[in-house]
Amino acid sequence: MSPVQQGPLWTVLLVPVLLGALALFGAAFARVLDARADGRRITGAVLAAPLAESGRLLVQQRRAVVASDRLLARTGVVLVPVAAVGAALVVPFGSTTASDLSVGIVWFNAMEIVMWAALWMAGWGTNSVWGLVGGYRFVVQGLSYELPHMFALITVATGAASLSVADVVAAQDGLWFVVWMPVAFVAFLLSALALSFAGPFDTATGRDVAGGVLAEFSGVDRLLLLSGRWLLLTAAAAMSVPLFLGGGAGPLLPPWLWTLVKTVAVLGVLVWIRSRSATVRMDRFAEFGWIVLIPLTLLQALLVALVVVGRSPAMGGM
Repeated sequence: MSPVQQGPLWTVLLVPVLLGALALFGAAFARVLDARADGRRITGAVLAAPLAESGRLLVQQRRAVVASDRLLARTGVVLVPVAAVGAALVVPFGSTTASDLSVGIVWFNAMEIVMWAALWMAGWGTNSVWGLVGGYRFVVQGLSYELPHMFALITVATGAASLSVADVVAAQDGLWFVVWMPVAFVAFLLSALALSFAGPFDTATGRDVAGGVLAEFSGVDRLLLLSGRWLLLTAAAAMSVPLFLGGGAGPLLPPWLWTLVKTVAVLGVLVWIRSRSATVRMDRFAEFGWIVLIPLTLLQALLVALVVVGRSPAMGGM
């Protein structure tokens, strides 16, 4: 397995391009699934629908709400895609990463929390009851799924004995973490859906609150929020590859191509769940997060910790 190394400065500029291209693929795949569910033919118009929608929002006039805090709302709107791109900076692409931080796992989670706060700011700043309710729903959602998300990341860091993403990839030489950390892997993917308010976790933008956080946004603001959601989901799919699926490890193909294949596969699964799952009542998925997912991830973390301690040289010499 090739060691992960930090690339030149220009790779930082490459991250949003790659992330945007993968997010566009995810959005197009979602349109294909929706078309098939409706019995429509898969045409070029269906595949190009995300681009067409983006163009429409770019020329649409921004909506103005009386007494809204425009600075707060637009700061939150801008921070959503910025946080998603920031999270992707520590994701290795093959054997190269834009930023090889010694605390890369912490950085990734911190950017997700920034996005969490940004969405609440966007909802609060509109001075709209729908945006406010949607923002608070996302806070509850984040609290319910941020903890199992963190426990999944802690489990990975424990198994690799490091917070560096490069060290996590190196620690999977011979055995991917998904094999002996399946609960952490599933919890990571579920919480990724929840933190990007997608699929069964889209109550923050639910119809019963007239769109929630998105209710009062149009034009460029709405485009940034929607694209930020896709970018964060894509960043989480890409991050699952070095954390659980061995990074760029694999036969025949070069590491960067294996990373791409695995990322597309995980993103495809997430998009399929998003398109095929009905919205779950907030109390139901919050209950599942607190009562089921958190205890399971804690148990997974404990088992991994026992394995790591049992393998340590200090314990072997006792």
